[in-house]
Parts: sequence; structure tokens; C-alpha cells
Amino acid sequence: MFWKKKKREVEKRSFDRELLQPMIRVSICTGEKTAGFKNRETGKFQEIMLVNSQEALQEFLDTYDISMSDVQREF
Repeated sequence: MFWKKKKREVEKRSFDRELLQPMIRVSICTGEKTAGFKNRETGKFQEIMLVNSQEALQEFLDTYDISMSDVQREF
């Protein structure tokens, strides 16, 4: 018998869209991707989660109700 992976309900969270910019930071050395938010005023990056698959990226987008066009990439 094969087990199906249950889709879990994503808990919606909000963030200040005026102050925070959704970002994906990519390490130049390792290629590791981290999703989070960059403060527009201070430039400080707040790490939310490691993005190691397309599913993880989609979870980040769904949790904060954002589209990929809103997300910037930083190297």
C-alpha cells in the first residue's frame, strides 16, 4: 500500500507591505536560497525559511499571500 502525502492547510500570515519587501536571497558560493523580507528603510534582511524545493517556495508564497512577481532576488 502506498501512502499519499497529506496536503496541510497553510496558515496565512500578514506583513507590512509598505515597510517590508519579499525577497529570495541566493548564496553565490553554495546556491542556497533563503526566503524572507528586507526592511526598505534599514536594508536589514529577516530570514523566514530555507527554500530547498519548488514546494517550499510555493509554501512561502501561499503563507504570505504574495505572487512571484512581487518577490525580488538578491545575490
